[in-house]
Amino acid sequence: MNFRRSAFRWLLMAVILASFSAASFAQVFVSVRIGPPALPVYAQPICPGPGYIWTPGYWGWNDDGGYYWVPGTWVVAPVGLLWTPGYWGWGGGLYLWHAGYWGPHVGFYGGINYGFGYGGVGFVGGEWRSGAFYYNRSVTNVSVTNVTNVYNKTVIVNNTTVNNVSYNGGEGGVKAQPTAQERIAEHEQHTAPLSAQTQHQTAASQNKQNFASVNQGKPAIAATAKPGDFSSRSAIPARAAGAAYHPPAMSPKEARGPSTPPKGAMSSANSNNNRPVNTSNPATANKSNQGFRSFTPPNSNKSQNKNATANSAPPAANKSNQGFKPFTPPNSNNSQSKNGSANAAYHPAPQPKASAPRPESHRPSPPPKQSPPPREEHHHGK
Repeated sequence: MNFRRSAFRWLLMAVILASFSAASFAQVFVSVRIGPPALPVYAQPICPGPGYIWTPGYWGWNDDGGYYWVPGTWVVAPVGLLWTPGYWGWGGGLYLWHAGYWGPHVGFYGGINYGFGYGGVGFVGGEWRSGAFYYNRSVTNVSVTNVTNVYNKTVIVNNTTVNNVSYNGGEGGVKAQPTAQERIAEHEQHTAPLSAQTQHQTAASQNKQNFASVNQGKPAIAATAKPGDFSSRSAIPARAAGAAYHPPAMSPKEARGPSTPPKGAMSSANSNNNRPVNTSNPATANKSNQGFRSFTPPNSNKSQNKNATANSAPPAANKSNQGFKPFTPPNSNNSQSKNGSANAAYHPAPQPKASAPRPESHRPSPPPKQSPPPREEHHHGK
């Protein structure tokens, strides 16, 4: 009897924990009328030790202060799982936030080139082997003194366009559609961001120096060695803004979109169908900007493109070529569609209505000898 009670209690506790986990993973709908700034240019801190996986930095949103930078950081990963970064995507006239998650495979993250193995499609920064994570030193900052599970794999792709665009779709955004593998990954079992990740984001939102309105797109804390560690020994500042920063024309409260998704917005967002496609040229409609970037040491003296364009809303052209590091995946299609996305629904022109036929006249039949010849009637609008 005691065994049954104990088993029941454990089962009940498991159900409660599962419900909390599902609730915590429920994505809070965030929509904004202005696009996020470009991704800043920064170096990756050295990996703290075995089992850590890199989670790239991104622009979060605060209703009072607008966009703020959440530094990239190393996180102790759940064994066997990989991180799919979150991303901003244009849909329904708004920029919608798609939260990141853990899963057995990397899913779609908007084609955004976050660098350090996240070049827009998949992840090449490392892989799981028999319960241990092995690091690709070609794109991640790993010391063999701290980590022994390493390998080197370089992927070279010609005709690569590298930029720092931080959102998918819309004017100037990355033109990318989910691959067949990414669509499969979206339907796999997912795990919510770890508590260390949510605490890291919360801490970032409370630091005014992280807001784009203060740092002009060049955060003083661009990356950290561990979540929430913003100390000088852990934090790495951005080397440059990804593009020239232009303050938005509206306040954060004015820019905030509805707290509930517009009709059809979330369904299209969840199915990743809100990516605009240039239907005028099917050959280039699904080209993605997938430039992978190899690891750049913190003291790198790479020259920066001084003519980068702004990403503030309404976003303009994205011509900056200052990526984190120059290295891309095979079979990458990086051509950007030159035509802006069309988000307005198509409405066919109203067709003129045909006039109704006139009713036939009914007259009493005259005597046979006086019948006039049959009349022809003309109906207009036929």
